[in-house]
Amino acid sequence: MTAGRDLLRVEALEAVYGDGVRALSRVDLTVREGEIVALAGSNGAGKTTLLRAVSHLLPASGGRIVAGRVSYAGRDVTRTRTDALVRGGLVGVLEGRHCFRSLSVEENLVAGGLGRGSGRSDLRADLQRIYALFPRLAQKRGLPAGLVSGGEQQMTAIGRALMGRPRLLVLDEPSMGLAPKVTDEIYAILVGLNRAEGLTLLVAEQNVALALRHAHRCVVLETGRSVLEGPARALRARDDIRRLYLGQGPEPRAADGALAAAGC
Repeated sequence: MTAGRDLLRVEALEAVYGDGVRALSRVDLTVREGEIVALAGSNGAGKTTLLRAVSHLLPASGGRIVAGRVSYAGRDVTRTRTDALVRGGLVGVLEGRHCFRSLSVEENLVAGGLGRGSGRSDLRADLQRIYALFPRLAQKRGLPAGLVSGGEQQMTAIGRALMGRPRLLVLDEPSMGLAPKVTDEIYAILVGLNRAEGLTLLVAEQNVALALRHAHRCVVLETGRSVLEGPARALRARDDIRRLYLGQGPEPRAADGALAAAGC
């Protein structure tokens, strides 16, 4: 994989909720065109907050950025309307398989294209593309999204985002609550789009092993701080990562290093 120019930059970002509950402390992150970057860490590490900040959705959940900068394709995210970011190619899939449950699977997909401003011919072409990627959705296209399986709801949410023809697809915990077989199917499609079309992905994952298996690079968050960053292959080989995040390797020793010192 040959990465292109920086598409997303997060610099010394600090964010709080409410009257000052700190959620992020000087977080740095770069995503280059054509990369898959994993954002890994345990529950409560700050992954969702960071993705909300990247997508300019933090104010809607009672949070705000108090320091630092987020830029997408040269735009200051905090000064750009969310709908303009979507039309510019920054499209997100929120945690929890958010679908319009009373609408059909196909109506959910069409909503993603309408958010981009697609016309009828583009909508038809994009629907056929999504059904080719997710054959299950083609079979369930007329059913209310609330009545299909959890895996199919996640496929619907991802398909709706892809209808927006993203440059950067941001996904929050896409594997949460799904069977391993369904997770593997979804990741195979996403990785295939990255390889075939250069789709850039930023994926938050609590399952660090899964994140490291599919990403080019990985950033590890702990208690709202970015504590590690590097090529996924290199992180997979580290004994401290294997022990602390993958449940492999010997018990910690007093001499074991940087991660323990960083409070991980």
